[in-house]
Amino acid sequence: MTSSGRWAKYHLSTSGDPAAGEPTQQEDDYGRLIRLSKDGYAVRAYIVQPTGARRPVGYNVDFLDRYEPNSTFYLEEGERERLQEIGESKTAPQPAGTYAKLILNRLLIDLAWNSSRLEGNTYSLLDTRRLIEFGEEATGRNHIEAQMILNHKDAIEFLVGTADEIDFNRYTLLNLHALLSNNLLADPSASGRLRYIAVGIDQSVFHPLEVPQLIETSFNQLLQKAAAIEDPFEQAFFVMVQLPYLQPFDDVNKRVSRLAANIPLIRSNLAPLSFTDVSQRAYTDAILGVYELNDVSLLRDVFFWAYERSAAKYAAVRQSLGEPDPFRLKYRAEFREIVAMLIRAKVGRRQVGTEVSAWASSRVKPEDRGRFIEIVEDELIGMHEGNFARYQVSPSEFRAWQDVWGSK
Repeated sequence: MTSSGRWAKYHLSTSGDPAAGEPTQQEDDYGRLIRLSKDGYAVRAYIVQPTGARRPVGYNVDFLDRYEPNSTFYLEEGERERLQEIGESKTAPQPAGTYAKLILNRLLIDLAWNSSRLEGNTYSLLDTRRLIEFGEEATGRNHIEAQMILNHKDAIEFLVGTADEIDFNRYTLLNLHALLSNNLLADPSASGRLRYIAVGIDQSVFHPLEVPQLIETSFNQLLQKAAAIEDPFEQAFFVMVQLPYLQPFDDVNKRVSRLAANIPLIRSNLAPLSFTDVSQRAYTDAILGVYELNDVSLLRDVFFWAYERSAAKYAAVRQSLGEPDPFRLKYRAEFREIVAMLIRAKVGRRQVGTEVSAWASSRVKPEDRGRFIEIVEDELIGMHEGNFARYQVSPSEFRAWQDVWGSK
């Protein structure tokens, strides 16, 4: 994004190799990978024309007005049924967010990397893993890229950690934007705040709304309609369509929409959507089809293909994990809190039993305390450089604790 005064211009990334500046053959040929519908091909054919050949358009309020939750559908019934079939965890009913919590370590890396990559971030998957797990920035890269990925990590943890509280409301969406835009905006106060500057989108003939009052009204209407949608996949796709189209924030709108699309999936214990293998060109063309034509066909093709890929990946991950321990699930938050506290306090082997027992006396049921203490001790014994990040401690904190733990 470039900005000057009250005007900002967004640049849509379409490059498969950000350093080269030109899309690769694989980027251009995404239609060979994704099963495009006839309407999807038509959208692409229009969007690949030079901007001078495309008709300038403004924000169409009727596009949102005409959508009636549970009467209007962007996804056909058969598509919704198929998505439900491939996305469900096939387990007994569990608390909201259980599925996502089980695969959180993998989801943090996959979704943070893929969503950042779609914005032109040049970190590799390995770079992203090292940044998230060890806090190590890749050499020769811009600090803004590391910030973008770490913001994704924080935002994903927010969604998964508060799965029973998040919804399509102002609290969730504004805070999601604040997390994703942290330290990335020219005006820091714009994080978590609706837009009151005009914006333009490079490579597009679409001109978003400019009047703050209309943005506010449309944003509230968007949230009301999204919250009323009953099918989780229709809900997810609706947000991927309407939120970037409105451009309610100064920047980071598409990132917010991609993570917000996971809200109904996380809440319903469905496989999350991490945009695995989705090319920048495919996603950009699909979004431009919404902006300039109000046509969701190409984005729907991309969404369906991407969800099939994500669901297959997490089904394999889930299978490799086996059945979760109900006791660990029950006290997941408590385990995370006490282990992090013990590491930061540099508690040694001799003191750990006493410290955990005292801490658990007011937080864990009496009949569960023995096993709780045992699991905490096992976690500390098994702690190493490859798994401490799940407790949200820094590398320096881990190393300082490790020196004490290993000497006592």
